[in-house]
Amino acid sequence: MNHNRWNLLPPAPEGIIGTAELPLLVLQVLYHRGITDATQIKPFLAGDRRLATDPFCLPDIQPAMSRIYRALLSGENIAVYGDFDADGVTATALLVQGLSALGGKIVPYIPHRQSEGHGLTTFVLEELRQKGISLVITVDCGITSNLEVSKARRKGLDIIITDHHTPLFELPPAVAIVDPKLNNHSVSGSELAGVGVAFKLLQALYQSLGKEEQLEPLTDLVAIGTIADMSPLTGENRYLVKEGIKLINTSPRLGLSEMMAQANIEPGRLDADKIAWVIAPCLNSIGRLAHASAGYELLLTELPQEACRLAKWALEKNAERQQLTAETYARAREQVLAQGVTELLVASDAEYPIGVAGLVASRLAEEFYRPAIVVRKGDKVSNASCRSIPEFNIIEALKQNSALLEQFGGHSQAAGFTVSTGNLSALLEHLTRLADSQFKGLDLRPHLDIDVQVNLPDLGGGVFNILQMLAPFGRGNPSPVFLSRRVEVIDCHTMGKAGDHLKMKLKQGGTVWDGVAFRAGECRNEVSSHMDIVYNLEADDWNGSRRLRLNILDFTPSGN
Repeated sequence: MNHNRWNLLPPAPEGIIGTAELPLLVLQVLYHRGITDATQIKPFLAGDRRLATDPFCLPDIQPAMSRIYRALLSGENIAVYGDFDADGVTATALLVQGLSALGGKIVPYIPHRQSEGHGLTTFVLEELRQKGISLVITVDCGITSNLEVSKARRKGLDIIITDHHTPLFELPPAVAIVDPKLNNHSVSGSELAGVGVAFKLLQALYQSLGKEEQLEPLTDLVAIGTIADMSPLTGENRYLVKEGIKLINTSPRLGLSEMMAQANIEPGRLDADKIAWVIAPCLNSIGRLAHASAGYELLLTELPQEACRLAKWALEKNAERQQLTAETYARAREQVLAQGVTELLVASDAEYPIGVAGLVASRLAEEFYRPAIVVRKGDKVSNASCRSIPEFNIIEALKQNSALLEQFGGHSQAAGFTVSTGNLSALLEHLTRLADSQFKGLDLRPHLDIDVQVNLPDLGGGVFNILQMLAPFGRGNPSPVFLSRRVEVIDCHTMGKAGDHLKMKLKQGGTVWDGVAFRAGECRNEVSSHMDIVYNLEADDWNGSRRLRLNILDFTPSGN
């Protein structure tokens, strides 16, 4: 367990507290999810259409619609050009399914991670043009493909970009660019995933035709892609994800039904966590180790035998990915420690598999709480994945060094780049200096945001059921975090085959709770008779029974 800085968030103003018939601690949690007015409480808890935004507020939506209508009416061949991660695959499936239902002649294209990389490539666009494609619509990519779009347009190929990544200083010369982050466009859709942006484009098309209700069967894809891309589960994302999970639990598409059955997910019990820890990793693993088109086929197949085969293969690929990640992480970690832990962690090797580089970088960033870059070093060109911490915006750092890069893109906390190997050392040196200057004087430890301090007896009376109304939980809407001080520890012992975890029995104010601190077995000697604990409240389903327990995130001996 890495002990954290504890950040007890400020209490909600009395104006909110006095206007709703909810427990005080629930109101505090809502306030920290951005609910600053009592009128927002019911829409947030319901997670219904009141959270939806107008698709016509997105930039370039009108020229995008006009060009698509022209292609549909004249029977043009349209390509949907996606990405190889779960967000890109679900976005590709969504747009193909949605445009095909409008009578479109649609061809999907998903690049290969190892041989093509992220974004548009000129030779693929030229191949599509020669096959009779006259319009390409990107999903989850394209915003940084300036050169590729320029060359395609000169040859008569029209391109519409739908993306959610940060644009460069210069934009591609596309027919339309539907990206909520375009020119700092101030709309609530700025936090949409790539699949969410594609959905809003379809929504505009379907609304104008009076067919919006026909989009409901596509919300499952939006939910998976949004959770997989770790987009905030607030605002419209909350509504779309909630609707998508409801759809999967009531009438899942064939491929998802097979995947859940083989992963032992009980029908009707899927939630955001199971998407994040099972469904999304399986789809991502296909693109990491093979061609992501198999994930696309799994989502759209209507053949039971094919769905069974692809679901089984996806789970096998996920297990293979887990093993490869563990092996690569061990090598990268050893390299980082041998070099000495600096403000910017770099692991570079010609043998690092690029398909798991991002996962390895993420683990390094999490363990050492430093931005991390994992590089697959080539003779002429090197590729890298980056993961960062809130104190360092990695995409802005790459922007500042764009002259050294062949290609780059991503978000503030996750990015990737391609660089000439001759420029690699200079790039890493510049990024390290930038990290050094930004971290000067900072206490670089992860912090835990705590919603409210409570006593354990405060958690009774149906509080857990009310808190579940805040689900689905994820980035932007995390599971509520509580702090309780001077809790008596009446029992504590290790659990798990290797004693990796701690199981406690805790008492306060006449109530007794079970608590589990995962991956904290080595901290057994830090447990004292009275502890301050930070935790989530969760349900433990075991042998057909359900009991509430505390999921302990951090602890420290209580002061006198």
